[in-house]
Amino acid sequence: MNDRVTPPMHALPDGEAELSLVVRLPWEDVARLGQEAGRLAAQMKRPVTLDEAVSNRLRSSRASAAHAKPAGEQPAPAVSGAGVTSLPRISGTG
Repeated sequence: MNDRVTPPMHALPDGEAELSLVVRLPWEDVARLGQEAGRLAAQMKRPVTLDEAVSNRLRSSRASAAHAKPAGEQPAPAVSGAGVTSLPRISGTG
């Protein structure tokens, strides 16, 4: 039984939406997120959380994907085994 009472999504004053997720990741992906957080922290010159690193990564992936296809052309959904949409792996450089 889940005792959490947080709403799945709510609107933010800046026009964005915030949602809470619980995801299961291999340790390698967690390590890559840590590297991403380190790069982002160096850029922003302040500590960042893994949540911020994930949000930043998703935004940059979305921006890249928007430029990948000509206008009006819809990308095919990425589907793996049980009908779950897969997310791109975060590539580590260090």
